[in-house]
Amino acid sequence: MHRHPLDPLDPRPNPRRRMVQLASALAANGHLSGFAEGRIYQGSLKQVCVPFLNCYSCPGALGACPVGSYQVLLALPGHAVSLYVVGVVTAAGALGGRLICGWLCPFGLLQEVLARPRARKVRVPSFLSAIKYLMLAAVLFLPALLVSAAGIGAPYFCTYVCPAGTLEAGLLVGLRDPALRALMGPLFFWKVGVLAAFLVAMVFVYRPFCRTACPLGAFYGLMNPVSLWRLDYRASRCQQCHSCRDACPLQIAVDRAPNHPECIRCLECTRVCPTGALTFTARVADKEVRKCKA
Repeated sequence: MHRHPLDPLDPRPNPRRRMVQLASALAANGHLSGFAEGRIYQGSLKQVCVPFLNCYSCPGALGACPVGSYQVLLALPGHAVSLYVVGVVTAAGALGGRLICGWLCPFGLLQEVLARPRARKVRVPSFLSAIKYLMLAAVLFLPALLVSAAGIGAPYFCTYVCPAGTLEAGLLVGLRDPALRALMGPLFFWKVGVLAAFLVAMVFVYRPFCRTACPLGAFYGLMNPVSLWRLDYRASRCQQCHSCRDACPLQIAVDRAPNHPECIRCLECTRVCPTGALTFTARVADKEVRKCKA
């Protein structure tokens, strides 16, 4: 039976996905008193690493950010690789790839909320999309390679780039603490400039940070083709109406590359497909075991 297609040009997201995004943001930043007091949560939950970008120093954060946690340990003199952090993000990527980006990441939610409807039709050049892979390489190796005379590196991505950290920690905590305000210098203003540039871009380009600079997005994108849950395209059902392409906010030719590394698995394509040619499917050993249509 054919489904009645939704309007592929409708910019409104799937209400179910929006609810999950909001719930994830609240769950990850549930230390609400921290926002009022400017105090960082230091309880036992801080040892738990969330699978998405969420700054450790955000006053509401209950868990740790995988990017920051990995870099801090790698920067120490022993340059230890956190198998726990690697395990968390690898397991998350193996399950759903960039589903984490599309459904759970609070900073991804912010980018979507700020985007104007026409932002979904703005293309990002491939050379800009490739920058996030350089960011991933920097996160994985630079803290152990670029070190001081004492053999100590730094969490370079968090220190010089991460706009989520600037928003969640630098502004929310730093500006209200007189001692921290006194220490603010050129580096802080550089980070604010990076954040401001991305905030402006978010209005006109759909998820610009995810598409150009997020190291986690780069890693999860590499996992898209091999993850347990992935998009399944059945050419025999396809009418070549290209509704899926029109609905994709990242301008992916979904019928040609259903598990493209840029796909955040928002599943808008599965919602508008009139024949069910696209489904979000779990596979084990290349055998379909379950289907879930958005």
